[in-house]
Amino acid sequence: MAKHANKFSHLQPVDRPETVAVQVPLPVLGALANAENAFFELCVEVGQQVFSVLMEQDREALCGPKGKHDPERRAHRAGSASSDITLGGRRIPVRRLRARSLGGQELALPSFAFATDRDPLDRRTLEAIACGVSTRKYGRSLEPLGEGREERSTSKSAVSRRFVALSRKQMTAWLSTPLHDLDLRVLVIDGIVFHDHTVLLVLGIDFDGKKHVLGLREGTTENSRVAKALLRDLLERGLDPERARVFVLDGSKALRVAIRKVFGPLSLLHRCQVHKRRNVLDHLPERLHASVDRVLKEAWDSTDADLAKRRLEGLASSLEAEHPGAAGSIREGLEETLTLQRLGIQGSLYRTLRSTNTIENLNGGVATYTRNVKRWKGGSMIVRWVSAAVLEAQKRFRRIRGYKEMPRLLAALERVEQEQETATDQQVA
Repeated sequence: MAKHANKFSHLQPVDRPETVAVQVPLPVLGALANAENAFFELCVEVGQQVFSVLMEQDREALCGPKGKHDPERRAHRAGSASSDITLGGRRIPVRRLRARSLGGQELALPSFAFATDRDPLDRRTLEAIACGVSTRKYGRSLEPLGEGREERSTSKSAVSRRFVALSRKQMTAWLSTPLHDLDLRVLVIDGIVFHDHTVLLVLGIDFDGKKHVLGLREGTTENSRVAKALLRDLLERGLDPERARVFVLDGSKALRVAIRKVFGPLSLLHRCQVHKRRNVLDHLPERLHASVDRVLKEAWDSTDADLAKRRLEGLASSLEAEHPGAAGSIREGLEETLTLQRLGIQGSLYRTLRSTNTIENLNGGVATYTRNVKRWKGGSMIVRWVSAAVLEAQKRFRRIRGYKEMPRLLAALERVEQEQETATDQQVA
């Protein structure tokens, strides 16, 4: 049986919302049949008319009905002025309706304040750069407005100025973010080279396996002074120096010196096994690559760190006579390639942390983000672009493989802290 609304006494009458009438010129309607972008042009035309009506409604709320005496009016109409609003990644000119208080002060109309907001323009600019659109081609990436319509803020120089301001603001906020609340037990450090400049990046991994890019520093090389400045900045922002951590890095001696200097004996250095393997094989002829690589893999896949050390030392001894360079490369930093094994880390977490691949992927994202830059104008520009690339990359971060095994790593690091505390007490006694 059909139900009728008037039979239900609990239903209340609803006021009809206010309607807005707009006039669409016939030439615009006629263009729909033969113009590729006619629908967008129609939306722009109608949108501008709706916007004008909304501004008039806001002004009427302040000044009262036009042409009627109102002794209680709070403001009066003040004509109009040229202005801009944001539309589709650009600014377009409009006539802004004005209202002034009885004391002569300019009053803001809510509808205009909404339409003139630059946040959508800023977001569109950052999104375009992130998608690989160059500043020169930014205007071409937008939906065409149509013939005869003026647009602003789309030129190469305007987009470039906007990106400089936005990236600088984002970078400042990011590099001043406190680190007190992050329980970071793994830090991965690596550098990216831009001609004569090197940018050091630090990637932190927390107890839940989530990745956080903590900071960066620019210099000419991966020298210890630059690395110390970067690490000390992390301490100033709240990173606890009294916690044991694993530092995953390549073979840079400067980084090792800086980490030991800043974090002391609680810093456990793990040498990237991929870099070490590459360095060893570079000292050998092609015919030996397969056999040496097999021994390296078996040693590093072993769960027994002492057995792995004996295998590596034996390999170095076998190569000493014919290939002393390879033997020296194996011995150099040998213990540091076994750090995770000595901590008892296995499985997926071990495969994730045994190399610097977690930050190498980030470096690849930075290279893709900056691919349209043809000429670097100093270190400040490099730092801004790298910061923007890092912040964009963080949006797509996922937890590391093996994050469920992080409690085992935490327990091992707590044992290191206890051992260090005991050793310190014995020295004091």
